Amino acid sequence: MMIPEQVDITPIFSCISQLYPEQRLGKIQVHWLSDGELLDINKAHLDHDYYTDIITFDYSTSRKISGELFISVDRVRDNAAKHGSSENEEFHRVVAHGVLHLLGFKDKTEEESRVMREKENEVLQALGI
Repeated sequence: MMIPEQVDITPIFSCISQLYPEQRLGKIQVHWLSDGELLDINKAHLDHDYYTDIITFDYSTSRKISGELFISVDRVRDNAAKHGSSENEEFHRVVAHGVLHLLGFKDKTEEESRVMREKENEVLQALGI
């Protein structure tokens, strides 16, 4: 599954390292999948039977932030259209979202979701998006 060529995720990691200098980012892998592929992972590993834009697996240790981000290109594109934003912005937002999860930010409650959105916006603003 191909993502748009203009999406360079490397600056996201640099930006987050600058915004959160107390954290050491280790290896963070990003996997671009279809809706169906991510649904299979959602069912197999989380016992959830619904589409999502990202699943984050956290392999962090006490000294280094690391993990894997599994992202549905289909969901990201649909979310961009639904929210009236560019695909580029949504691809950057979802990667930032996953890394923020690795840093410990949650989004289960309304308040956590509000804080997460603020943090995503902070990253996008720092990136000039």
